[in-house]
Amino acid sequence: MTDAAIPADLQAPAGDDAVRPFAVQPLDVRGRAIQMGPELDALLKRHDYPPAVSRLLAEAIVLTTLLGSSLKFEGRFTLQTETDGVVDMLVVDYRTDGSLRAYARFDEERLAAATEAEARRAGVLLGTGTMAMTIDQGGGAQRYQGIVALEGESLESVAHTYFHQSEQIPTRVRLAVAEVQERGEDGLTTSWRAGGIVVQFLPRSPERARQQDLPGGDVPDDVEPHTVDEDDAWREARALVDTVEDIELTDPDVSVERLLFRLFNERGVRVFAAQPVREACSCSRERVHGVLAGFTADEIAESTEDGRITVRCEFCNRGYEFDPAQFTADGGGAAA
Repeated sequence: MTDAAIPADLQAPAGDDAVRPFAVQPLDVRGRAIQMGPELDALLKRHDYPPAVSRLLAEAIVLTTLLGSSLKFEGRFTLQTETDGVVDMLVVDYRTDGSLRAYARFDEERLAAATEAEARRAGVLLGTGTMAMTIDQGGGAQRYQGIVALEGESLESVAHTYFHQSEQIPTRVRLAVAEVQERGEDGLTTSWRAGGIVVQFLPRSPERARQQDLPGGDVPDDVEPHTVDEDDAWREARALVDTVEDIELTDPDVSVERLLFRLFNERGVRVFAAQPVREACSCSRERVHGVLAGFTADEIAESTEDGRITVRCEFCNRGYEFDPAQFTADGGGAAA
């Protein structure tokens, strides 16, 4: 495949850390693809996570970014898992301005006891529990939340279950993570890369729309009901996405645009403006101060150690230190 064969709009790569929306109109599919590099690496290196935990959290970050970037309004998309696994909690926040923050909680002893093969299997690390996806528009608007069971599966598999049960939109997701080592003047350095693609079947043509037997929709009497999986267009799109290899999602020399061309050039793929993402936490000294100001005197006392109150953000690992006396002066620390 040469660049000369690629349409002009696919020759300008979005680069790392930018979501590229796309559409394949003949197949009635839309989707988004991304390769993450420096911003992902910064997110993971906020904490000294073991490689297995970093890999799992990276998958969650890519999945959250792909889904959250589809929001058409200002707000926040949050993915959170709660399980009995070695990694018993993952939390990833995506805001529609492109800012990301993420956190993983894990059991160090159980992780150390796991074999190398077990530590590389997302389903083993996650265990059983739930995964929630929450859309928050802010401004007092009602939040939307979908919850799906986690039963020792990968995040890819759970995402498919979520869309089948909660959104009822035929969806295919691919996620991949790579730990890259490079030797430079300062010695060997390690960084994280990841990538992903999500494709959804959203038929616009009357013929395909009439053949869907989706909950909440009526099938005309003169049309025999079909499941979405029987639609030739969706079967073709899904089969193409299933050919994607992990290296294609993480290799910086294979841009998402080149990958999309490889997959869909025979049908014609159209790409849209890339949406940059960045590592950014919403915590601040003022926010933490506001929380502490609402504490009772007993809670202030319990939070004080060596004459200081220290609060550390679980997302960005930034620490904030306060003199407990200032909350009494500010009117906080009232008696319980």
